[in-house]
Amino acid sequence: MIVEIGHFALILSLFVAALQGTLPMVGAHRQNQSLMAIAAPAALIQFALIVGAFAALTYAFVTSDFSVMNVASNSHTAKPMLYKISGVWGNHEGSMLLWALILAAYGAAIAAFGNNLRPSLKVRVLGVQSLIATGVLAFILLTSNPFLRLDPAPVNGNGLNPLLQDPGLAFHPPLLYLGYVGLSITFSFAVAALIEGRVDAAWARWVRPWTLAAWCFLTAGIVLGSWWAYYELGWGGWWFWDPVENASFMPWLAATALLHSAIVSEKRDSLKSWTIFLAIIAFGLSLLGTFLVRSGVITSVHAFASDPTRGVFILLLLVITIGGAFALFAWRGPQLKGSGLFQPVSREGGLLLNNFLLTVAAASVLLGTLYPLFIDVLELGKVSVGAPYFESVFVPMMIPMIMVMGIAPFLKWKRGDFSSASAKLKFAALATIIGGLLTWALIDRASAFAAFGIALAIWLFAATLTELAGRIKLFQVPLADSLSRLFRQPRASWGMTLAHGGLAIAIAGITASSAWKVESIQVMKFGDQVNVAGYTYTLKSVNEFQGPNYKGTRGTFIVTKGDDFKLTLEPEKRVYTVRAMPTTEAAIHPTFLGDLYAVVGDKDEKSGGYITRLYFNPLVPWMWVGAMIMVLGAAVSLSDRRHRVGAPMKSKLVSGGAPAE
Repeated sequence: MIVEIGHFALILSLFVAALQGTLPMVGAHRQNQSLMAIAAPAALIQFALIVGAFAALTYAFVTSDFSVMNVASNSHTAKPMLYKISGVWGNHEGSMLLWALILAAYGAAIAAFGNNLRPSLKVRVLGVQSLIATGVLAFILLTSNPFLRLDPAPVNGNGLNPLLQDPGLAFHPPLLYLGYVGLSITFSFAVAALIEGRVDAAWARWVRPWTLAAWCFLTAGIVLGSWWAYYELGWGGWWFWDPVENASFMPWLAATALLHSAIVSEKRDSLKSWTIFLAIIAFGLSLLGTFLVRSGVITSVHAFASDPTRGVFILLLLVITIGGAFALFAWRGPQLKGSGLFQPVSREGGLLLNNFLLTVAAASVLLGTLYPLFIDVLELGKVSVGAPYFESVFVPMMIPMIMVMGIAPFLKWKRGDFSSASAKLKFAALATIIGGLLTWALIDRASAFAAFGIALAIWLFAATLTELAGRIKLFQVPLADSLSRLFRQPRASWGMTLAHGGLAIAIAGITASSAWKVESIQVMKFGDQVNVAGYTYTLKSVNEFQGPNYKGTRGTFIVTKGDDFKLTLEPEKRVYTVRAMPTTEAAIHPTFLGDLYAVVGDKDEKSGGYITRLYFNPLVPWMWVGAMIMVLGAAVSLSDRRHRVGAPMKSKLVSGGAPAE
């Protein structure tokens, strides 16, 4: 009965979404207050209905109701409770319901907390959001219904994909969807502004926190997924340029550009059309990622579904949503002219250059991701685009971006002085040169590229600290005054400092782990020793054990270095009993300078030993810590009250705009 109630609630939510997306929009066009008043209550009702549907599906998974096809296909009585719950979204149907839930949650947040928005803008934002929800809910009910019944019900289920039975993958999809779907709000704001023909500081100030929230969740989701791949897949790496990895990375790049573009729109009344364009692109890339994961056009450990019918539906939704937005942009975009002029050498110029580089970088990743698919569709053969392409195209564009990130905060708005800004960065430049040369000289005459990557990280970190020192007037006023200024810094400024500093730390980790990783693959018998980067790995034993719903083999390595360092690593190889699918659990010991990483594989029947993979991954912990600092910076910035209220100034009317309410 609960399942049927959930199904009925989902059907009702479709009708509510369709109602919310039509009548209030008509009311906004006609200035009919009665019709406009429907929007906010409808958004809250839609959210409540989808919450009910999601709760009903969760109940079915928790109670192992195998009369529900989705539960029978993706759960089992022997699964731990965490994975029974995560099984709700660990499949195509349930994950799309989570997609719809988060979409409705963002709409409900606008309805509940958007009271200082212009009434017409608020109604149109909710209208566009609900039209997207209408398409998603129709897709779920017509092609991906999570409440379909089985008769007769099986005694037990097929279990969840073993690769998904991991804490990292339990929380990775919700975080990723909070980022993916969060970009729908910025899209809705963009389309609503195009309908009104009006973009002002209040609009930009409202777009910024929603973009920042989506960026924060998307960053956390990508990092958690990368961390899962690092320790679960057992290959010693953290990024493979997999098409589905790229599908989440491209919206992140676009959202990063959008976040900085919105700053210029708010503070300088410039880049309005560009900001609207980026908002459309960012959500368009999110929908494209949804299509790639669920259409069957790619094969990946991350892919959810392989049904072409579903792919066609999502592609149609993508074409209608983004195509319609671009058509509206072509019509209304030329009217959105900003009044703020600026010189190329200015803070606006630096932000615009970084926007351009981020956008081109996203386009290069998009090309490398889709090119093999186009070649395959045209029957021109099979082409594989891997890491060499992405690294040779993407990385060179990031180098000037990072350099500009260091100097742009020192340039003034409208017209900057490059020589004056450079003078303030002389100590940062000196630290960069010394750090790069020391890296090259001390680490086995490191490659010039690796040394340059470390130098870039030092440059960004030193420039970020220099900018903070300038804001608190360090060494210019008494130390007590500087400390007082430090603690009185706006949270948004703290957020920027943390995000840029975290990126610098992550760049150092990315560079070192890519350039100086040490790998050793061999067959080892008990007592055999292997030296990896100065650490001696000794295979002590390999034993079988029984897990809650799997059988496993656990290896024991004793790792030593000199007389003072000794630890035990215990990697595992598991075989889940329901699906008879093996997984790898790497044993990892992080140190300040890198990770000790061990994997035990299958037994070699000829020698009686075991295949082992041993790695030393330099500065990988720096990468995770840097990414967490970036997420922290976004969260701190979001807590700034200025990001939670509309612009206090009265909005200005642009050509073709509607009169202010």
